[in-house]
Amino acid sequence: MQSFLQFVNAGIGHFNRLIGWGLALLLLVMTVLIFWQVFARFVVGSPLFFSDEIARFSMLWLTFIGAGYAYRKGTLISVDIVLEYCGERVGRLMRILVVLCSAVFAFVMIKYGFELVGRVSSQTAPSTRISMMWPYLAIPAGGIVIMVNSLGLLIDEALGQPVHHHQEVN
Repeated sequence: MQSFLQFVNAGIGHFNRLIGWGLALLLLVMTVLIFWQVFARFVVGSPLFFSDEIARFSMLWLTFIGAGYAYRKGTLISVDIVLEYCGERVGRLMRILVVLCSAVFAFVMIKYGFELVGRVSSQTAPSTRISMMWPYLAIPAGGIVIMVNSLGLLIDEALGQPVHHHQEVN
């Protein structure tokens, strides 16, 4: 059983590596488009009509997918003072409870996100004329990333692996 959980956890690690590269690509696209928009507007005098919309959609995807990615890495803001003062056993139970609550939240994002995608799929964006399904699809996609990473965190707890939390260095 332990080797199966380690195999699944390794798969989640590979999934997150792909997500990380996708996030880097989205950030690159956003940066280039915003730079080009400013350059085209103030130097060339003819701004692009689509760049701000694509950059905004990229930011939506970056935010929702990035939240799930950061959740697994332990880099989201958290209030963990209770974990510092309770024992190891209670702390472990609380971490599991938090992960389960996060998984429920992710399920809600997925379920209602896909319903929302269905409702807006006939609408189009004003500049690019692409379906509004694409930007709204970031909501359930982010929920899926959170759900997958919740599973990874539960596996970490089951295997007794240390939780990787980013600590600010003073």
